[in-house]
Amino acid sequence: MNNKLYGNLIFELSHPGRRAYSLPKNEFGHHELPSGQRREKDAELPECDEMTVVRHYTNMSGNNFGVDNGFYPLGSCTMKYNPPINEEMAALPAFGALHPLQPESTAQGALEMEYRLQKALCAITGMSDFTLNPCAGAHGELTGLMIIRSYHQSRGDERRIKVIVPDSAHGTNPASAAVCGLEVLEVKSTENGLVDLDDLRSVVEENKDDLAAMMMTNPNTLGLFEKDIPEITQLIHAAGGLMYYDGANLNPMLGIARPADMGFDVMHINLHKTFSTPHGGGGPGSGPVGVRAGLETFLPKPHVVLKDGRYEVENPAATEEYSVGNNHVGAFLGNFLVIVRALTYILSLGKENIKKVGPLSVLNANYIKESLKDDYELPIIGVCKHEFVFNGLKDKSSGVTTMDVAKRLLDYGYHAPTIYFPLLFHEAMMIEPTENESKETIDGFISVMHKIAKEARETPDVVKTAPHTTPITRVDDVLAAKHPILTYRQMVSDNQTSGK
Repeated sequence: MNNKLYGNLIFELSHPGRRAYSLPKNEFGHHELPSGQRREKDAELPECDEMTVVRHYTNMSGNNFGVDNGFYPLGSCTMKYNPPINEEMAALPAFGALHPLQPESTAQGALEMEYRLQKALCAITGMSDFTLNPCAGAHGELTGLMIIRSYHQSRGDERRIKVIVPDSAHGTNPASAAVCGLEVLEVKSTENGLVDLDDLRSVVEENKDDLAAMMMTNPNTLGLFEKDIPEITQLIHAAGGLMYYDGANLNPMLGIARPADMGFDVMHINLHKTFSTPHGGGGPGSGPVGVRAGLETFLPKPHVVLKDGRYEVENPAATEEYSVGNNHVGAFLGNFLVIVRALTYILSLGKENIKKVGPLSVLNANYIKESLKDDYELPIIGVCKHEFVFNGLKDKSSGVTTMDVAKRLLDYGYHAPTIYFPLLFHEAMMIEPTENESKETIDGFISVMHKIAKEARETPDVVKTAPHTTPITRVDDVLAAKHPILTYRQMVSDNQTSGK
């Protein structure tokens, strides 16, 4: 874009005395704030006219990439389309203007909506009950592990503090276990990318008296269904542990299989992945946690229930010794408007069409995989589920890396897939198209990926120096991580010091 203002910060467009606002005449008089509540000096704010402000932020918004303006094959994150009707429902004044401390009698519609979502998630997953309180996937993991720990404590099994996590797991799994005060035991994968049963048996045997649970994602982060899941759940249950389902990859299971039927006891769902509500940039999110029959009393509260035809909110009672209690005081009943979007999505599809989500996401992923495997190294052969992993280019003689391919994709208008995860492969490139994309969109992505592979063979420097069409080219990732410039004042100071 040939606009010299496009890449500037709003501070750099500032001129003293310019304003983009006008305030009404003061009708309330002048009142001094107490000295302890006043700044020692004026805030350093940019001074710009309205048109400059509007153009600046409009142009800057063009740097944002989302599902609404391009293909977003981010493996493991399920960046699916968020239909406008979701936003219409979330924007209804009756929902948006609710206050969390309103009397229950004035919020029956909202409570009914939460209750219906709890029941819908139970039907989809096979679980007995759900809490909508957790505000993210990792928050859901922590809540689920707290439930598991409380379950063991209620039975006098205080020593059960060890959690088995496959080496292919999401990084939040061991992190959540550690935050919960549990000890993590790693189990290895086979060369086919599945849990190594022999290694698992050995780990279980050595720790059977201390085992609290095993955390699993199914399909796993390689996009492979853990075909030995019945034996795995039986092995863990026989040792006295519970099975925890990381719901990050639930999308391909919709209409195909339910975690409870696989033998899982506790699970979380990422509403902001599987049920379309938008995420990225730190939020918004929602990570409801479900439990099998017999574990309902351990769910956190507040919790919506139906009694005598009215919806009520159960709050933690002092007598509930082993309940998790309120796991997020500030969130009350969870991220409410994310919950609105998720129920809208489920009701829009209905029980007939929600069964198509899983098969279509699997079809799209396998189509891309089979179309590209001649140019990109496929370390695990076979049918994948919703996502799959390449190990970089098949021809590595050019020295073009997965990072280079990801950067070059930006020049063609595509968001890069997840790269360098999972850690099982050195040049991992994880691709997930979701069920939403048309064949034409997928074919366009496949064509560009073939083109980049050809460039890597014939003109590798073009790929190694990409991107070429973005507002900035490659940055020094290490320098940015170790010495981030977080404020305009710091940027000015750093430039003056360096003579720039």
